[in-house]
Amino acid sequence: MPSSHHQPSQDPPWYKTPIGIVCIGFMGVAAFFLIMEHRAHVYGVLPILLLLICPLMHFFMHGHHGSHDQSSNKEEK
Repeated sequence: MPSSHHQPSQDPPWYKTPIGIVCIGFMGVAAFFLIMEHRAHVYGVLPILLLLICPLMHFFMHGHHGSHDQSSNKEEK
């Protein structure tokens, strides 16, 4: 008589299967060649990215300056 309870399968994760290992190897080789062939494009964009990061850092990292409480002012005196 079949059991009505669902038994979880003991299948290995996809990356431990032979097809998964081949896929990971293929993606690694493809990533290597993609980076090597297009690094000139990436290096050309880096100065622009640095300029764009500055306003974002100021916006997100300086957000806590307006929330000073009175206890921090007493310690500074």
